[in-house]
Amino acid sequence: MRDTTLSIAITGAGGAGVISCGELLLQAWARAGGRGLLRKAFGPQIRGGESAALLKLTADETYTPASCYDVLLALDWNNFARFEDEIRLHPDSWVICDADSELPPGLQIDPARCCKVPFARLASDCHPEGRINMLGLGILGRVLGLEREVLEQLAARKLSSKPPAYLQAASACIAGGLATTVDLSVTLPQCGTANTWLISGNQAAGLGALQAGVRFVAAYPITPASDVLEYLAGALEPLGGSLVQAEDELAAINMTIGAAFGGVPAFTATSGPGLALMTESIGLAVASETPVAILDVMRGGPSTGIPTKSEQSDLNIALHGLHGDAPHLVLAPLNIADCVFTTGWAVQLAQAAQTAAIVLSDQFLGQSTAIVEEPRQVATVPAPVTDAGSSADYLRYRLTASGISALAAPGDADHRFTADGLEHNERGTPSARHSDHQQQLAKRRDKLAALDVSDDWARVQGRGDVALLCFGSAFAAVGEAAELLGEAGIECRTVALRLLAPLCHSALLDAISGCNTLVVIEQNHGAQLYHYLLGEIRFEQAVHSYAEPGPVPLGAAAIAAAVQDITNSEAVA
Repeated sequence: MRDTTLSIAITGAGGAGVISCGELLLQAWARAGGRGLLRKAFGPQIRGGESAALLKLTADETYTPASCYDVLLALDWNNFARFEDEIRLHPDSWVICDADSELPPGLQIDPARCCKVPFARLASDCHPEGRINMLGLGILGRVLGLEREVLEQLAARKLSSKPPAYLQAASACIAGGLATTVDLSVTLPQCGTANTWLISGNQAAGLGALQAGVRFVAAYPITPASDVLEYLAGALEPLGGSLVQAEDELAAINMTIGAAFGGVPAFTATSGPGLALMTESIGLAVASETPVAILDVMRGGPSTGIPTKSEQSDLNIALHGLHGDAPHLVLAPLNIADCVFTTGWAVQLAQAAQTAAIVLSDQFLGQSTAIVEEPRQVATVPAPVTDAGSSADYLRYRLTASGISALAAPGDADHRFTADGLEHNERGTPSARHSDHQQQLAKRRDKLAALDVSDDWARVQGRGDVALLCFGSAFAAVGEAAELLGEAGIECRTVALRLLAPLCHSALLDAISGCNTLVVIEQNHGAQLYHYLLGEIRFEQAVHSYAEPGPVPLGAAAIAAAVQDITNSEAVA
């Protein structure tokens, strides 16, 4: 039986302070020793529109989006209908809303479980500059049994750059919310110790890059990756690094490659449209064997698509988007905490293999915040080969057993070489000879296959005749689905791929050995992982696809039901 969870949705118009309310509530819950996840939902508008802070408070770190919400705090009902696919209530849900508002048509709720509060009047009574989001924070703090002092301290830290009147108003409204008579009969998850981290996936990815040695970042802001750049802008300078906001994604990737060519570990972050613009230059990094790492925080597509929602639909472009035969690394973090390790590992693998690495996060991981144990840091990866030897026999692209060639440091006397997009010989001199092309193609391919990735290529859990295969953020929902299936008598093992390219064929086959049924689970419309795996491996087992596009997150119950249907149909056959 799974631990108790409490799910809270806070909604309102853009600019109403919904996200600030959710962030402060999660921070206070963390101070109390709790675990939890805050997922942020926005409309596609640049300003205004709808916003929602979606919290799931738990007793552990198994973070999946809530399927239904126990408490809905609606600061207003503006554009609430746009969340009807994401914010679902159950018969015992509680609604807290403004006393003067009418419930939206179609919102079925027991009148006895609807608490109407005169938000504007109470906020004004608390302070002339009172804000209803701080009043709502106090009300929810009362529901969760949080201390006034903690809420006020956290609000003071958030408002530290504002005039004193802002803090006075916030404190007064928090106190006013705590003093209301809103009492909901909810069961709170058990709290543990307070020795935890509060971090978003975008912050975690930035931290992982720094831990792996990145000291130069060039990027162009794009939703939902901009948070990575905001974090790194403040974190790089104390480490002696630099961040440049480029004029566009083309400039960003080329600056990144230039810094890496100069010997500085370099990194950029973008989303799908930006990655599309970068692909030609990523091919240059592959051909010139220049190590760069690119974080793609995926969103719904194609084109502008749904920039504020999550989807795992950039897998194809990450795997196959470079023209020509351009082998490179593709990785995907499995959860928010894993963004630290996987991003750092990608940076270090790129350095060791002298190539490009693309890391596939997504909006769900990137813009969600979670309370986690201290994240795992990057693994130890062999350092780049920098001993260039004597100038007389230096060959930048020398054919070696490992495929890795010595790389002279910029400025080393008489160790000059050509590095551009043209095919070349071992010295780097452009060449159109068949033998040179064949040798350099094989060199770039084989050095990736020879990398030692140990057990970090995937996370394999459980036993059973059914294997659930996934990558990235699908991992949490797949893990919960496996629990549901186990309760129904269907034992499953899960294989969550962290290293997608090069695919670890033998390790994957070992992980699914003994299984009769494979189900590939992903959040996109085209079943991209399913087709990729079928193109790479001839499976002995029956392979099925469960692919659902965004923007609604993958649901464990729906996955479990689909897997049950598959196993039942196979049993009949």
